[in-house]
Parts: sequence; C-alpha cells; structure tokens
Amino acid sequence: MENDIPMDNDEHFAHRDNLDFISGSGSLRGKVVAAHDVVRRRFDFIARIALTLYDSETGVLKAYLHSGPQGDPLEHYQALLENAPSLKEILKRGRPRVINNLVTVQDRSHEHTRRIGRHGYAASYTLPMFNNGDFIGFLFLNSREANVFTEDVLEQLDIYGHLIALMVTSEIAAVHTLAAMVKATGHITHQRDPETGSHLDRMSRFSLLIANALSEKNELDDDYIQHVFMFSPLHDIGKIGIPDHILLKPGKLSEEEMVVMKTHAEKGREMIDDLLVSFGLENVAHVDILRNIASYHHESINGSGYPDSRRGEDIPLEARIVAVADVFDALTSRRSYKEAWTNEEAFATLQQLAGDKLDQDCVDALLANQQQVEEIQRQFKESTR
Repeated sequence: MENDIPMDNDEHFAHRDNLDFISGSGSLRGKVVAAHDVVRRRFDFIARIALTLYDSETGVLKAYLHSGPQGDPLEHYQALLENAPSLKEILKRGRPRVINNLVTVQDRSHEHTRRIGRHGYAASYTLPMFNNGDFIGFLFLNSREANVFTEDVLEQLDIYGHLIALMVTSEIAAVHTLAAMVKATGHITHQRDPETGSHLDRMSRFSLLIANALSEKNELDDDYIQHVFMFSPLHDIGKIGIPDHILLKPGKLSEEEMVVMKTHAEKGREMIDDLLVSFGLENVAHVDILRNIASYHHESINGSGYPDSRRGEDIPLEARIVAVADVFDALTSRRSYKEAWTNEEAFATLQQLAGDKLDQDCVDALLANQQQVEEIQRQFKESTR
C-alpha cells in the first residue's frame, strides 16, 4: 500500500522542480532570468528573453526587462505601437509570430528591427501578452542561429512563453490592484478627489521622462524606470488620512494645519505596509521604490524637507524624481487657490529651486525634454468639472 512507503527516503525526493521559481518570492527579473536558464538547458540557441509593456493611454511600447546583462538591444527603447506595423499585425492576430530568418524579412527602416539585427539575432519568437483580454505588451525569445524554431521546438516554447507571460501579468495585476485599492479607499473614506486623475497621469509620465533621461548617468535599468512610473501616482496616498478641513482648505494652511498635513508622508508609508500585508501583496517587485516615493517626495536637497530632514543623495533617487515631476505639474495646474502657471514660469521656478530644494539633475532632465513635456500636457489635459 502507498501508506507503507517510507517518507524519509531521500531517493524519493531526488527530482528537482525546475520551475519552482515561478511560485517563489523573488523579483520578476530574477524569475525571467531563471526561466531563461531552464529554456536554455533544452534549447541552447535561445540567447535572449525580453519584455516590453504597452501604455494604452499613450500608445507607447516601452522596454521593461530582459534576461541578459547590460547592453540589451532594446535597453531604454520606446516607440509608438502605431509606428511598428509588424508588431501591430501580431496584436491584430493575437497569436505568436515566428521568424526563422530575420535577414530575409527585416524592415531596416524601423529602429526595433535595426537594434535586433545589430546585435546578431537571426531568428525570433514574439508572443503578445494579455491580461483579462487587455493587451499589455510583448514577450520576445531570440536566437543567434537561423531556422531553429521547428514545430517540435515551438510546441514546447509556447508553454514556456505563456508561463513567463503569466508571471508578468500577475506582477502588473498586483501593482494595479494596489493602485485601485488606494483609489477606492480614498473614495470610501471621504468620497473626495483633492488631485485629479489628469494630474496623476501627467506627473507619472513626467517621472518616467526624468527617469529615462537619467538612466545612463545613474545606470538605471528599464525595470527600475517602469516601477517609478507605475508607483509615482501613489506618492500622496497618505493624504487619505488628512482631515477634509485641512486637505480641502482653499487658502493657506496655518502653522498647526501644516504640521498635520506633513504627517501624510509617514501615513503613506504606514498605509502601504498595511495594504501589502492585508492583501498579500508583500512580494510586489520593487516595493521599496513605492515606500521611498511615498515617504520622501517632500524631502529637500538642503535638508529642510520632511519627514526626516534628509539631504542630497540621502534622499532616494525615485523620491527626488517624483518631487520634481509633482512640483512642476502643481505649478502648471489650476487649483482653487491659484491659476495655472505657464511652462516658462514653472521652468524658471524649478531652476531657482534646483540644487537647494530640488535635485539639480532631475530638474535639468525635465528642462531638456520640453517638447515631450508639452506632448504629455496635450495628451492629458485637465477635464472640466
């Protein structure tokens, strides 16, 4: 009988589960690297696994992460999906695309294709990723050898591809769940909206713009940059705990009221930790980026900020990035107590604050990309209320 089998025999547990990383608590990048190792044991010609994510509100496709070291061909890549007809066709068909010889089909006019070709990739497998029917990006498996994707190989790669895609959708869904919970909590608590959705759309994309501009100097990978973008709208979640008579006051706050308002940074950190535990989201990747943004986006370079009077590089970079994005959008947005400033006025003020209140590099990064700033403002205009 099965019950008579001795359970302490190591021989019965000799098999190693090669896919145990899927249910582990590691980072998504670590899981993709582990997945690549598993795939490569069976198909040693798979030289690269990479992921891009799609921003449905702007139509932009952005590099997210990859399984290799620095120097990936799509590092910091982003482009409008509309300008990539071959990728659009994959999305239209909703099924993997296999190219066994990239040389014979390359459209040299598109940057994506040129980058892949320059790095010597000869064949590709591309899988569109969906979450509850919504397109979220592409998964790429590339080979340096041509004509390797036979039917037998593809039958197994389909399985690996969908497993990796499920890991990605689970990660993105967890972040979206966290954001939705925060938004819902705000409405349930007071049914108020002190900052419009347009403000959050703009400042998150200003944060993305700054992070991209700083990527080379600060050696920021696309995984980090994407999480700054995803987490930046949650910078002020602690304001949910601030009383209405202070949060919604149209005029200047008194000294006592300002003391209460400043507690929102610490409240935000506490809320994040509570939400993560309560909803089992402790393993959301880069959650420290979220904590740092909520806790320290009001710190100042000169040490005069709050809650901890941090200064200079003791303030996490993600918090310095979000601070500049948030201040700029606040200046250029209409509020009950002020009219919107022009971009020129706001840029001049940022320059005055740079190196004192705000990070100089972050300010310079925003000022160096004024055309993209204006495009974000056009795409996410304030709605009339």
